[in-house]
Amino acid sequence: MTGRPAPPSGAPLLEARGLARRYRDVRALDGVDLDLAAGEAVALLGPNGAGKTTLLTILAGVTAAGAGTVAWGDGGRARVGWVPHRPAVYPRLTTRENLRLFAALEGDPRPEAATGHLLEQADLARFADQRADRLSTGTLQRLNLAVALAGRPSVLLLDEPTATLSPDQRRRLWDWLERLRAEEGMAVLFSTQSVDEATRRGDRLVVMAAGRVAFAGTAAELVAAHGGPRPGDGADAAELAFLRLVDPEPA
Repeated sequence: MTGRPAPPSGAPLLEARGLARRYRDVRALDGVDLDLAAGEAVALLGPNGAGKTTLLTILAGVTAAGAGTVAWGDGGRARVGWVPHRPAVYPRLTTRENLRLFAALEGDPRPEAATGHLLEQADLARFADQRADRLSTGTLQRLNLAVALAGRPSVLLLDEPTATLSPDQRRRLWDWLERLRAEEGMAVLFSTQSVDEATRRGDRLVVMAAGRVAFAGTAAELVAAHGGPRPGDGADAAELAFLRLVDPEPA
């Protein structure tokens, strides 16, 4: 894609090793390893129940891991922005009030100035005084992302951010995310069930199945490893390779 940030190189910003999590008798995560570099976009692919959301919530600090470690490349903890699948905003507050509140909660010394910057950055100025529960789906998702940016994160974690958006809304959201990567070096880890979105927007793919990492690498590597005797290329070939990987013996 024209203007897409180049894949980064160097030491990982994030290193997760052996992450595990159980919910009663269900093993949601089973020894997951993951690396993420500054400025990189990594797509988490997998069917429902694969463990994508559990992994993201552990990395976001929302859920505790049952086992494993998460280490940050600078020896501390990077600033993390969390964008859940369902918008985490206050429905009775206006767009402006939500942003001011979250900026203050993040300890910004100038929450009013931060609010103005986020309204402009997210193209939300015309909705500033509209209650969140009256926003359209696409506008609400922009607010959801703007709230995550209130803490000026270096890592952005998104759980199926475009699942409810129209094609135009998806394009606008990804244009914004790629500007953040290019201009601020922000790392992006996002889950999706769309192989096309993963291959177009991710520098690498991490395919999860039954709580484990079934594959990690580029789309071309996925096709080469699981595409069959004549894999071809492009999104269709990647989707067939993905299906072959997660469901090798379909009914």
